[in-house]
Amino acid sequence: PVASTPPGASATPVALTVGLGYIPSVQFAQFYLADQSGAYDAAGLDVTLQNKIDPELITLLGQGAVDIGSGDGTSVIPAVSQGIPVVYTSTIYGSFPSVVVAAADSGIASAGDLRGKRIGIPGRYGSSWIMLQALLQAGGLTLDDVEIVLYPDFGQLAALQQGQVDAATGFANNEPIQLEQAGIEPVVLTVDEEVPLPGPGLVTGVATLEAKEDALRRFTAVTLDAMRQIVDDPQAGLDATFQAVPDLAADPELQ
Repeated sequence: PVASTPPGASATPVALTVGLGYIPSVQFAQFYLADQSGAYDAAGLDVTLQNKIDPELITLLGQGAVDIGSGDGTSVIPAVSQGIPVVYTSTIYGSFPSVVVAAADSGIASAGDLRGKRIGIPGRYGSSWIMLQALLQAGGLTLDDVEIVLYPDFGQLAALQQGQVDAATGFANNEPIQLEQAGIEPVVLTVDEEVPLPGPGLVTGVATLEAKEDALRRFTAVTLDAMRQIVDDPQAGLDATFQAVPDLAADPELQ
């Protein structure tokens, strides 16, 4: 006989509000695939996906207003130190993805070369901000040695392409690829060899974990399984992304 609900699932679906990053993106393909394929439903979950910037998301997770989300490991550490009751439960990025990117003809080849340069960032928060400070320190620099230019709407890459800044923060699997697509050879500076920082993963509130642990375990298992499916069949991730965010289908090669 076929069970009407999976092992551990209740007859009534458990509602989970899931926070993703600020901008709907192909990097969230595993969540889109699991949602659209019915895998969350089959696991006895009623999942609602929403987008929030990381500092706001971490606070909402601590308050229990969002059940679980894709958050920066580097945001969890200071949040916990400030008394925000959150916990990092599962790794999504095994290596730290935040980077500084510049054009190859900029003369920037190492962290030390950032001295006196204009660096575009979305804000003084989150993993990119922590990464930048660690990278500058590794190059023997401080924030006083560079000019920080803020792009709150995440327009730092466009600013780099237009020559408004000399370098910009971003994700290893995003901005460098966009530069290449625009015909600009990128230089990518990482902190992996300098400072071991925790990459983004799933984060939840302490109280939420206690109240919904079984449901959160099922959500995590389904999400990680969707990641494995996309590794085996990247097109499945693209199709799910284009269904969730139709505008991204305009440039499938970039995605």
